[in-house]
Amino acid sequence: MTALSILDLVRVTEETDARGALYNARDVAVHAEALGYRRIWVAEHHNMAGIASAATSVVIGHIAAGTKTIRVGAGGIMLPNHAPYVIAEQFGTLARLFPDRIDLGLGRAPGTDQLTLRALRRTPESAENFPQDVLEVQAFLAVAGPNQRIQAVPAAGTDVPLWILGSSNFGAMLAGELGLPYAFASHFAPELLIQALQIYRARFKPSEQLDRPYTMVGVNIIAADTDEEARRLATTQQMSFTNIFRGARGLSQPPIDDIESYWSPSEKVQAMRMLARSIIGSPATVRAGIDALVAETGADELMIVSDVYDHQKRLRSFELIAEAGGITPQT
Repeated sequence: MTALSILDLVRVTEETDARGALYNARDVAVHAEALGYRRIWVAEHHNMAGIASAATSVVIGHIAAGTKTIRVGAGGIMLPNHAPYVIAEQFGTLARLFPDRIDLGLGRAPGTDQLTLRALRRTPESAENFPQDVLEVQAFLAVAGPNQRIQAVPAAGTDVPLWILGSSNFGAMLAGELGLPYAFASHFAPELLIQALQIYRARFKPSEQLDRPYTMVGVNIIAADTDEEARRLATTQQMSFTNIFRGARGLSQPPIDDIESYWSPSEKVQAMRMLARSIIGSPATVRAGIDALVAETGADELMIVSDVYDHQKRLRSFELIAEAGGITPQT
């Protein structure tokens, strides 16, 4: 059975401030743990008023402290924004606090705009060092050698599991060469999904962390009791994507009855291209969509984004998705 996990965008809505968004994320994790989800991740985004997970390692600690067994991690840390040594320190510390529960997904995109990139004191060229930076993080998380003069304290020896995140073939090749699990961001960049998975599996070399390829596929799933209600809930995410094209990345907006009145024909084409892999509907519709996606991709795990505006309806969406995906609740 394919494992189900969650990518929480820690959305700030028109009715919920950043503090509320952070506590909602922890509440989602508590419910996800009870429902049998394997892990919950948050992502590094900067200068976005509607996303409260910029200080990603802090948010992970907040979520992990409110849960007991579910894995918590970064999906991902945008490594070119940071010194690998600092990331090793942060995630090694999390691993000491929450043993065998922390994941570190690594990406090479900036997770922000070019102006903010300068505020982070990084340059676009930093991404060119991504493969070496991944190896550096991995080395600092490993057991320190007897003559090692620089150690990441208290990270050395925690061996936090690393993942490579990607939306292109580059990440697939790197993950395969390094023998790391690979997560593809088809929840917003679906076009290269199948090709990237094929490249990853073909290039895979066993490593100390992983002896066979392991793939995670990101997918937007919004579930409700009926197809009609799910489609209405999905307009929140559709408006968010439309706003990106308009350069207006504001707060998450409540669903509307007619999305056609919100976006232009060209905006619709752009948004639906990015959302092409979305599964939206009743439990039966979601079950069929999950089965088809797994059959097509051979994914070991699905990383689900359920971008629903109302918190209680979002919890309900994850409950229905868990039932449709056949995962077993904790007793």
